Amino acid sequence: MLRAVLFDLDGTLADTERQNAEAVARVLERLGRPLSEEEREFVIGHGWHEIYHHLVMNGGVTVGYEDLMHAAGVERVHIVETEGLDVLPGAVDTVRRFSERFASAVVSGSSRAEVEAVLRALDVLKCFPWFLGAEDTARRKPFPDGYLLAATRLGVAPAECLVIEDSTAGIIAARAAGMKVIGVRAGNFARQRQDDADRVVDTLVDVTDALVASLFD
Repeated sequence: MLRAVLFDLDGTLADTERQNAEAVARVLERLGRPLSEEEREFVIGHGWHEIYHHLVMNGGVTVGYEDLMHAAGVERVHIVETEGLDVLPGAVDTVRRFSERFASAVVSGSSRAEVEAVLRALDVLKCFPWFLGAEDTARRKPFPDGYLLAATRLGVAPAECLVIEDSTAGIIAARAAGMKVIGVRAGNFARQRQDDADRVVDTLVDVTDALVASLFD
């Protein structure tokens, strides 16, 4: 039986993945370390631990993990507030529809400050009692820790949760947590694999009650 719906944020509710990359690029540019096109592509769809490790391995990064995450988070909030959001089709309606009927939360690889800024811009912050960001677990997607923590906080079993995701790492994390997962193509601009999802849809508009019910029969 479905009791909780857990949402990814970036690339699932809003087209913010490219904003994330731009925020990192602006911070590193100010430090005299340009972000390459390959690195910009890597930022899309990965959590902060993976991003930082990748950048450090490529060399030239002199700022620490926490400092870079914080600075990029501040820059991203500024981008959201000044440039707005590209909301993905059906995002706001889907969040409101499911949060009225089921326990709901956001599980994101972005910092909590970034998550709050995006949810506030989407005008759905009040739909969630809380949310999880990069600071809340030691291991990020594709590890299941964030989704398992969300289920524990909501007081539901993993098998009673539906996850809505766009990235390969997020889908793998949800499956590893023992949850049903729907992959959404609309914000998956990097064309990451979504084969491991229980269902794949074009947009959140396609996440109908009938589709969801078919996963929990």
